[in-house]
Amino acid sequence: MSFVREQWRTLRATTGLIDPAELDGLWSGLDAVDASSILGSWRGFAFSTGHPVEQVLARSRWHGKRFVSLNDAKPLICRAEDGGLYSDTSSGRGEASLWNIEFRGEVTATMVYDGMPVFDHFKQVDDSTLMGVMNGKAGVLSESGHLFYFGLERE
Repeated sequence: MSFVREQWRTLRATTGLIDPAELDGLWSGLDAVDASSILGSWRGFAFSTGHPVEQVLARSRWHGKRFVSLNDAKPLICRAEDGGLYSDTSSGRGEASLWNIEFRGEVTATMVYDGMPVFDHFKQVDDSTLMGVMNGKAGVLSESGHLFYFGLERE
């Protein structure tokens, strides 16, 4: 197993807080991915860094993301009280689209939210696993502008 995949497994299994610098290091070792290659349904999880978005997603019972097409991305697939899944367009202020956008010097798949100045950038861990970095203006994601880190596993 490659060093990057081993690092992924270690961070994925971490139960305490993770230093965002470790996640940045992991991100830099991953391969960029094309937007058209990530279409489908994905189950998500947050890396625990203490970012405020973690609490928002927990309250909404975030399940993951669904990329129907490049122009039809559902960033907040959540679990309803009855156990069913739905797209939470209220919390996400709409839905989103997929583009290939430069982030940190690399062009990679990026989800652009319709209703707020936020981008989710993705890189590939393997064929069925993505790492995501939510990026937006300071004051939108957090007062400090810190990034939110998460993972997606293909359903």
